[in-house]
Amino acid sequence: MIDVEPELFEEMVGTALDGLPEELGRMMSNVAVTVQHSPGPPGLLGLYQGVPLTSRTTNYSGVLPDRITIYRQEICAICQTEQQVAGEIRRTVIHEVGHHFGIDDQRLRELGW
Repeated sequence: MIDVEPELFEEMVGTALDGLPEELGRMMSNVAVTVQHSPGPPGLLGLYQGVPLTSRTTNYSGVLPDRITIYRQEICAICQTEQQVAGEIRRTVIHEVGHHFGIDDQRLRELGW
């Protein structure tokens, strides 16, 4: 286990988001990415909550932003180095963004995420 300071962890999340292909970033709509520093659900590194882009219809309006939560303590608990933390953050961000685009867990696993 490694303890990465909250500010550094948030910077790593920002770096992971900045590393997404530019076209995907432009396509993301009405989604907020947050970091939870307190303990999250055991074993859960990230969580997407919202309506995936593929499920939005013309009735989609006036709703709160979708939310991607990245759980700092859970990620730090499975890593030994800052480099591992950065890699796990990247993997988790890509996985949760995949959910925003309507990709389910099974397909994400098939794709290696």
